[in-house]
Amino acid sequence: MHDMTEPAAIPFIDLGAQRRRLGAAVDQAVARVIDHGQYILGPEVRELESRLAAFCGAKHALSCASGTDALMLVLLAQGIRPGDAVFCPSFTFCATAEVVALVGATPLFVDVEAATFNMSPQGLERGIATAKRLGLKPALVIPVDLFGLPADYDAILPIAERHGLKVLSDAAQSFGASHRGRKVGTFGLATATSFFPAKPLGCYGDGGAVFTDDDQLIEVLRSLRVHGMGSDKYDNVRLGMTGRLDTIQAAVLLEKLKIFDDEIAARDRAAAAYNAALKDLAIVPRVPEGLTSVWAQYTLRLRPGRRDRLAADLRPQGIPTAIYYPKALHQQVAYRHFPVADGGLAVTERLVDEVISLPMHGYLDDATQARIIEAVRRALA
Repeated sequence: MHDMTEPAAIPFIDLGAQRRRLGAAVDQAVARVIDHGQYILGPEVRELESRLAAFCGAKHALSCASGTDALMLVLLAQGIRPGDAVFCPSFTFCATAEVVALVGATPLFVDVEAATFNMSPQGLERGIATAKRLGLKPALVIPVDLFGLPADYDAILPIAERHGLKVLSDAAQSFGASHRGRKVGTFGLATATSFFPAKPLGCYGDGGAVFTDDDQLIEVLRSLRVHGMGSDKYDNVRLGMTGRLDTIQAAVLLEKLKIFDDEIAARDRAAAAYNAALKDLAIVPRVPEGLTSVWAQYTLRLRPGRRDRLAADLRPQGIPTAIYYPKALHQQVAYRHFPVADGGLAVTERLVDEVISLPMHGYLDDATQARIIEAVRRALA
């Protein structure tokens, strides 16, 4: 006899479970800020910055209002301007290219590698040649660490060096991951990350950070974050923005940072269980030797028609899926007039039709994950 009740819905990212674990600690941290009343750049902001820098091994961390602002602050500090080409993967969230266009420079889209979803070094080389052909000045490369996996810095950094390009690492999804023994936050000129609530380390609103080892850059970033201030906020020495992280969000992040390593390990266990159970039925994500991922998303690749059927099969069983990203940036209305690397973006255009992401977070218990795996296996069999 069939049970006609709807199966309990599984959350795609279970912030509630984390909230129950942190219990009163976050409430108390927020209450302390409300009591001391220093809502803008209060003591928790400075403490968070020093703890974030210590966590990843960067010399400096600057907290800011979002991952997008983190990218924007570095572009402003570097004086990226019209006529400059900034190389971005097309298979990513729009913020990476958006900030480039907003400062008047040209985002030039390059392809990714199917195995990692990250920027292709060969694609970058093609992109640099394209920029020169178009009369643009190659200025900066923004590799994105997609879904929590660091980009191929061993290949990208030497290419950038050879062509005189600065590297801004977009680690919006990868803070906490490492690349051959070095934590994300220590590659290139600077690293930007996001603390959007759904990210591996997220606050209760928008937030972000920039990491750098460059003493001059951090001073400029601090000024830019408060309207380009000089000796005080009414002495404006450059054009800036208002890009600060709220003290309340810093207080939340300090509590979450205490359990972050533990959550990263739990995400890794969940990814390993998915991989073991699904590798015979789909292309499962692979982490190259010597790298770790924080699994911001767990993304399978399936034949295009099969992907949509899987989502439709899982939905009535209370199992959510998501597609990151249904359209690449160079296919979107706001970005399709920007140049793509000569030779096109064949891998990117294939991936947008193949990818589908399953629930992934640090609180995916064995029973829930077994239910997801069983339903996915049944649907794909």
